[in-house]
Amino acid sequence: MMTSMIERAELFGQMDDGDPVYRVTITSGGLTLGVITYGAVIQDLRLEGYAPSLVLGFDNFPDYRQHSRHFGASPGRVANRIGGGRFTIDGKDYQLECNEGGVTHLHGGSKGFGKRNWRLVAVEEDSVTLAIRSEDGHAGYPGNCDVMVTYALPGNGVLSVIYRAVTDQPTPANICQHSYFTLDEKPDVLETRIAIAADHFLPVDEKTVPTGEVKSVAGSVFDLRAETAIGHHISPDFAGYDHNLCLSPERVEKRLVARATSPHSGVTMEVATTEPGVQFYTAHKLSVPVPGHDGRHYGPFAGFCLETQIWPDAINKANFPHAVLRPGEELVQETDYIFRKD
Repeated sequence: MMTSMIERAELFGQMDDGDPVYRVTITSGGLTLGVITYGAVIQDLRLEGYAPSLVLGFDNFPDYRQHSRHFGASPGRVANRIGGGRFTIDGKDYQLECNEGGVTHLHGGSKGFGKRNWRLVAVEEDSVTLAIRSEDGHAGYPGNCDVMVTYALPGNGVLSVIYRAVTDQPTPANICQHSYFTLDEKPDVLETRIAIAADHFLPVDEKTVPTGEVKSVAGSVFDLRAETAIGHHISPDFAGYDHNLCLSPERVEKRLVARATSPHSGVTMEVATTEPGVQFYTAHKLSVPVPGHDGRHYGPFAGFCLETQIWPDAINKANFPHAVLRPGEELVQETDYIFRKD
């Protein structure tokens, strides 16, 4: 690591093997961003003119190891779920670690990208870049896969997130940003209003793995095309969202896909992305026994996630977006989170 980067970073903790975990803070364009090398985590995010944190997170490293539910992490090599942890590429079968109930592969496994220490590559006034290598055979994945993320604050309340990946063998690859957002000081986000430009969603089975059907949102709780309170459809019959909303059949040029607004704080977040899907998760099972940022308690619905990504289990569904990265190709996934306060 270059001396200049060490000077810009502070020690946040250390891994079990003593590897230091650094925290970098950058401020630009009305935002202040804290990033830690562990999991390439967005540790804190603040908007000028609004004091509380916009994301769920902790002020100390041990709480990330013990209590985080992927708060701000960069899961991979494949984010979200792969049913049975199995897939086939070019006629060869692969079995991944099934780290979710012994039946599903989730977020790259028990030692996926979101739980490993990345290395700092560059620190600028308005950006920070981190990198990690997923070794051939890690969690069962084929090939060495090199991944880089750049977090940048280009101005006008924009947080830019760009993931890049290359590989030396054909492999599934799909990384996402797993921040839990909160736009006001309410204990839950049920009154936050959300709109997502998706005409279809993916029904899931009892393991929360897509069934393969691509279903219209019309007439369902997944029709969020018009601005709706997050809690509007929550009921004893529908506990909360943890579903992929389908934005397009493949990756496209970056476009606006979602908007969330707090009627209490006046803070608005828009999301623009290249990705074909967004996993909308409302954290209905969340229960964290220690306080997070600003002394807040993180209980059910304390935050919401908009995880822009390839559709879950795409590697096993021929009618889903392309999910295989091959040697000589570069995976580029771009998402902007745009904040303002009215």
